[in-house]
Amino acid sequence: MKAKVDRDTCVGCGLCESVCPKVFEMNNDSIAEVIAEVITPENEACALEAQDECPVSAITVD
Repeated sequence: MKAKVDRDTCVGCGLCESVCPKVFEMNNDSIAEVIAEVITPENEACALEAQDECPVSAITVD
């Protein structure tokens, strides 16, 4: 699995980082970015939760 963040859509709320800190972090511009090239099996559930909970649907996990 891999995650993507649409930087143009992200509003920088930080929910993804709080839900799944091994996959997402906020950069210096307060925009989420993916820090894991490949999502490991132990992080799949939280990555999908971050996708589902993102208030602006900026995250895609596939």
